[in-house]
Amino acid sequence: MTVTDSAYGRRMTRDDLDQTLDRMAAEATAPELQPGLVTVQTDDWLGSLSGVKVKCASLQDGMRYREVQVQVSSQFETRVLSRAEAGGRGEPYRELLSKSTDA
Repeated sequence: MTVTDSAYGRRMTRDDLDQTLDRMAAEATAPELQPGLVTVQTDDWLGSLSGVKVKCASLQDGMRYREVQVQVSSQFETRVLSRAEAGGRGEPYRELLSKSTDA
């Protein structure tokens, strides 16, 4: 399941991101369908998603929001990829934290 900005008719917000992560986790019938990677277009990172608080414990882990890796680039669309769609780019995969745990 891939969700892009166009699904909202506007730029994705932090609330949209949280809802997408929660929905994907709830609907996943297999581990590979869990959220695996959030790709963010640079303008969105500086704009509508600028309030997202990410953590970076190490270079290997990269930036993470609710334990899902976040990658930012001018070449990306803003969307949430499943682990299967991410093709390993979000590894190491972890369990999604609840919104209240990592808000």
